[in-house]
Amino acid sequence: MPATTKSKTATVEEIVTQLTAAVHEHRLQPGAKLREDEVCDIFGVSRTLVRQALRSMEFEGLLTIEKNKGAFVSKPTLKEAREVFQARALLEPSTARAAAERASAADIELLERHIAEEHAALDQDKAGLALKLSGDFHLVIARIADQQTIEQFLRQLVSRSSLVIALYWRRRNALCESNAHHALVDAFKKQDGDNAEELMKGHLLDIFSQLDLRERQDGGTSLRDALKR
Repeated sequence: MPATTKSKTATVEEIVTQLTAAVHEHRLQPGAKLREDEVCDIFGVSRTLVRQALRSMEFEGLLTIEKNKGAFVSKPTLKEAREVFQARALLEPSTARAAAERASAADIELLERHIAEEHAALDQDKAGLALKLSGDFHLVIARIADQQTIEQFLRQLVSRSSLVIALYWRRRNALCESNAHHALVDAFKKQDGDNAEELMKGHLLDIFSQLDLRERQDGGTSLRDALKR
């Protein structure tokens, strides 16, 4: 889908949706600046609507708005990168156990569709989209577990994880080497909570081990290019 143009005025929600997707799919890199006038021009809206959209993304932790400087895609520090995965390691194993004990046939089918979409994205060389779908997979598990409060926490953690991976991912081809999501779904089919919990622990540790926790330079992709489909 092409970026919105002046011929069609976008809503705040549409602006947030498109910019958020660009961040999660790594088309907009951490540190990238979002100039208000450029966002206005691309979406054909006023500065008031753009500022509402940018503030919404700041609230979600995706943007950092600096006085007299503007809005930038958030750039997690090395300390935050470690803390994000430590927090996920505390929350997600028990969530996987609960999901395994509750998962229905429809839930299993939904998770398998997610995996198929991940692989399709990888086959099309869309690693950023595959990583976004991978994050969504984890949120679906929390939903299956019926842990709404944890799901809200995880939504923010997964968003931050996307930024961390954009900065510090060491081996981008490692994503297609992992069968962790398949193994988790197999555990859910068997309602094996113990195995699901251990698999999630190992999966998160594996992701963390693929991070190269050194400083990175900001990405230079233009906003207009990042919004192209």
